[in-house]
Amino acid sequence: MKNLFAMNFVKVSSWRGGAAVGCVLAALCLGAFVGCDDSSSASSNETEASSSSVVSSDNEVKSSSSTKENKDSSDSKSSSSVKVSALSSSSVALATPCKTETEDSCEYGTLNDERDGQIYKTVKIGDQWWMAENLNYEAASGSYCYGETKSDPKTENCATYGRLYIWSTAVGMSEDECVYGSYCSLLRGNVQGICPDGWHIPTNDEWGVLIIAVGGSNSSTTGVKLKATTLWKAKDGITNVDAVGFAALPAGDRGVGGGFYGVGSLAYFWSASQYKVDYPNFMTLRYDWRTASLSYCQKGEGFSVRCVKDSD
Repeated sequence: MKNLFAMNFVKVSSWRGGAAVGCVLAALCLGAFVGCDDSSSASSNETEASSSSVVSSDNEVKSSSSTKENKDSSDSKSSSSVKVSALSSSSVALATPCKTETEDSCEYGTLNDERDGQIYKTVKIGDQWWMAENLNYEAASGSYCYGETKSDPKTENCATYGRLYIWSTAVGMSEDECVYGSYCSLLRGNVQGICPDGWHIPTNDEWGVLIIAVGGSNSSTTGVKLKATTLWKAKDGITNVDAVGFAALPAGDRGVGGGFYGVGSLAYFWSASQYKVDYPNFMTLRYDWRTASLSYCQKGEGFSVRCVKDSD
């Protein structure tokens, strides 16, 4: 079977007033290695990275990278690898576009979160059932509304975009259990984490299945097919079509230092998979990209959560 995974780690443009983001994106391409770069929107203070990776015969994504941090950080070089499962066109059910400007024939459902009574729209994409909205469950700690302060909780942003979760909260662990510098041991199988009963935090494999299901043999337009048609910052030449009802919203993120960045411009969704110590994976969409990417970043970042339904 033909292996569909190829990844290329690329420079991350800053959404933080010129400061380096500190995350690395791995553009997920199908069928062959493709070089990726977003330098056109980068500033002189941003983290610069160049590296490449491909899936070898033992299904390990191997990468070597040379990274130059911004002026406030030390220079570093690294080489690393991350495990993913081999996927093929014959093992993934492709999703038929089901939504246009005038018609919506997608297969929808509802998810009632009995913890707080919130009801979420769900959608079937290929063989997977996904939440079609961002999770908005308020955890005891480690979840935030975009832009919140002590005097202004910004609940209207949570109502629109859902909450932003640090990774330990997303996967159902305390910060003490999943401290910086440690590899967090998760149970085998589905990681329910912050998700309602019967649903779980998607792994890299499950994000990969979604991307392949939507993009088929061509991943160059997967991003625009997954993004909602509203609330995204405009970009010449890019039209978001929400072709399968996933309706990804640009919720932005909460940085490790507590600042909020990128609403209207980016969507980050946690994965239950870990790239290496301190760096869990996530799926990312950007206003100026047509593609969808698998990436890794620090545990303390606050990202959105989309849950996927447990298989029967």
